[in-house]
Amino acid sequence: AMALVRMNLRAVTSWVGIARLFAILLSCIAFSLVASTGVYGGPYGTWCMFSWGFCFAVTLLIVLLELFELYPKLPLSWDDFTSAFSMLAALMIFTSSVVFPSVFIGSPCSSSICMRQAAATAISCLCFLAYALEVGLTRAKPGDISSFLSTVPGLLKVFEAYVACLIFSLLDTYDSVPGLQWCVAVYAVCFVITLLIIIFTIGRCLSYIPCPLEKVLVAYNALAMLMYLTAVIIWPFYSFNNRSRPSPCGANCSWNKHLGVTFLTIFNFLAYLVDLVYSTKMVFIRTR
Repeated sequence: AMALVRMNLRAVTSWVGIARLFAILLSCIAFSLVASTGVYGGPYGTWCMFSWGFCFAVTLLIVLLELFELYPKLPLSWDDFTSAFSMLAALMIFTSSVVFPSVFIGSPCSSSICMRQAAATAISCLCFLAYALEVGLTRAKPGDISSFLSTVPGLLKVFEAYVACLIFSLLDTYDSVPGLQWCVAVYAVCFVITLLIIIFTIGRCLSYIPCPLEKVLVAYNALAMLMYLTAVIIWPFYSFNNRSRPSPCGANCSWNKHLGVTFLTIFNFLAYLVDLVYSTKMVFIRTR
């Protein structure tokens, strides 16, 4: 039975494999350090613990599937899946590395619990670097479009979907204002279409679409960018028009959340803009 299991040692000896092993180790240490303090209550702590645990589990699964060469049996585009996941993991760990210390670490930091929290933050930052290294190593070279999600537009799709999720987590009061409802519709529509593009790419379903796919993606990027441009203007106008920042304004203050959404909207507008430029270059300059 052992002879049937072929081991592909490149899964752990290549640079990508080494980056993944570091990510597994570091996410496990960050999770364990915070778990040992017992201080991770509330939505922010839960999110950080979920991020470290989820990235640890999926990366370990990826390494094992590659080590035992089981991944070709899966009904998905493996390169697209691993590229999308490493990008998602880098974003999740980066968010946790920023959110966790800002919520849980106070000054002065002298207790043993605070020391462990600070160590967990540092380890989490190193874990982010490991995933960022993997994204850099697996990114497609210019001209290579064999796996769409490892190209710049593909990686941006993961970024756009993730930022939209962050926006949804901050939305609270927008029901009574039609302008803000339009912005929420923009976030939702663009998120759903971008997520479908990612899922269809990983599931190898895009080849069944009966029209020139690259040109459809360019058109979608242009439309999404214009929709986000309206949100960049409308959201802050209706959120802050004749409204000054209340004092005190705590963690759950809606003014702060609206400010967060404003910045995230700008990030996503810029992401769709860069996405449009890159995908236009890939389609119209390559095919000339």
